[in-house]
Amino acid sequence: MNLQQTLSESVKQAVKSVYNVAIPSVEFQATRKEFPGDITVVVFSMLRHVKGNPVQIGTEIGQFLQENVSEVKGFNVVKGFLNIEIENTFYIQSLQAILQNSTYGFVKPKPSEKAVMVEYSSPNTNKPLHLGHIRNNLLGYSVAEIIKASGKKVYKTQIINDRGIHICKSMVAWQRFGDGETPASTGLKGDKLVGNYYVKFDKVYKEEIAQLISEGKTEAEAKQQAPILLEAQNMLRKWEAGDTDVVALWKTMNNWVYAGFDTTYKNLGVDFDCLYYESQTYLLGKEFVAEGLKIGVFFKKPDGSVWCDLTADGLDEKIVLRADGTAVYMTQDIGTAIQRVKDYPDVGGMVYTVGNEQDYHFQVLFLILKKLGFDWAKSLFHLSYGMVDLPSGKMKSREGTVVDADDLMQDMSATAEEISSELGKLDGYSDADKQALYQTIGMGALKYYILKVDPKKRILFDPKESVDFQGNTGPFIQYTYARIQAILRKADFDFSQPVTPANLHEKERELIKQMTAFPDVIQNAASNHSPALIANYTYDLVKSFNSFYQNVSILGADTDTERLFRVQLSQAVGQIIKNAFGLLGIQVPNRM
Repeated sequence: MNLQQTLSESVKQAVKSVYNVAIPSVEFQATRKEFPGDITVVVFSMLRHVKGNPVQIGTEIGQFLQENVSEVKGFNVVKGFLNIEIENTFYIQSLQAILQNSTYGFVKPKPSEKAVMVEYSSPNTNKPLHLGHIRNNLLGYSVAEIIKASGKKVYKTQIINDRGIHICKSMVAWQRFGDGETPASTGLKGDKLVGNYYVKFDKVYKEEIAQLISEGKTEAEAKQQAPILLEAQNMLRKWEAGDTDVVALWKTMNNWVYAGFDTTYKNLGVDFDCLYYESQTYLLGKEFVAEGLKIGVFFKKPDGSVWCDLTADGLDEKIVLRADGTAVYMTQDIGTAIQRVKDYPDVGGMVYTVGNEQDYHFQVLFLILKKLGFDWAKSLFHLSYGMVDLPSGKMKSREGTVVDADDLMQDMSATAEEISSELGKLDGYSDADKQALYQTIGMGALKYYILKVDPKKRILFDPKESVDFQGNTGPFIQYTYARIQAILRKADFDFSQPVTPANLHEKERELIKQMTAFPDVIQNAASNHSPALIANYTYDLVKSFNSFYQNVSILGADTDTERLFRVQLSQAVGQIIKNAFGLLGIQVPNRM
């Protein structure tokens, strides 16, 4: 239990005892440095419930706490702020509690608790993953791990967009220009090979448009009549009709892509518990449209198309079935959500990790599912995130100007190698150890740079800046963890037994206070779906540790008790750094 939780009930008891008034909550803040104290109670926020002079109210609460709460050593009141000083024993006991629990702050799920399904990645099978997918994957994976740590069962899933005209474009281009080449024959990852043909299609398509325009067609006519596009449209019709040859080619090329994706996911350090495929879900939802028509959730227009009128909810009318009876994306998403709950009956909520250009789509989806009467629809959340830009500008898949995920990860390791080599601290490392370390630093830099930013904000990603060993970066935090491990290695004595030092340095108190906040940070990060809260908490903890390291002698402490306590304190900080970074999917090295 952290300091705030320890004091909250005691302050409520004090107000009840002194004033016979029940207050719903207690507001705390950090004590200002110019006043003695470890935590401050804001008396002003109580004045709506307790009438009187705030200084007198603060003094009477402080006296009650000092007399009745063993953790309270003393207090002072400044205007409407009650500054409370805490006994050293509280901090010492808190440190031991952290050391005795290797997963301090993590909550085990209760069997009765409903599970959460987190969807992320959800790529198209016509191109490799790119920088935008990296942010999506890192966010989705981290949020899933944080929700799991907060005490819920979690299923990680994705829906793979494996059908449609964009898939047929790659297939047509491969048929025309591939000459039978495969990932094995070219040495290319399957997703890259298929992606090359998607780019090739676009190039040929533009050439054919230009040719048709030169022959007298309008631009609109040329775009519709380009032979390669007509070929792709015909292929899609054949796929939907189950043409044997088309389906066989579709399966072959998709399998190339899946193998490529698997390699990228492994290198990125993300995984999934279950997969859904659009080719299997695109017809789902139609039965619920029929059901919704019966109960008045949907209505039919004269042309036979089916719509949902959301104007009363501040939105507009949304089509859910075309006039020819075919489904739209909304229909599919309705059906897929319902299917997931059928497949996993313990799911009580879902998180969709999708870019902010789809904000309106998810507003509509969630509202329709509520109108259809599904209770779990109240627990749906769109983890909307901003795009990732590079100094060079916006990415375009069709033109082949995207930043490939595999290339970026490789570049991050190379950048880590370049900077680590300049620092010159890797004497005695084997080449294999060095490469593993570069990978750990590079991926840590990439993940932390992306996850430390609030998901809603757009990011300008600078690879060089992300690998800086100073400032709010992954490598800075990894380096501090490695420094802690070096301290533990140098401690040539048994530091497993609890000790009680006579006094605590203010830097020691500050570190322990920050560590006891970790459980609350996890809960807040889970409820806000924000890995940034974990990332920035870790950075603040590391800054405090480095201040402690620079101001307090650890292995050279004056007494054995102080030395032992400070080594234990360092060990606990390292443990929380490792666990916090684990929630972000980041590894920490024992040496750097």
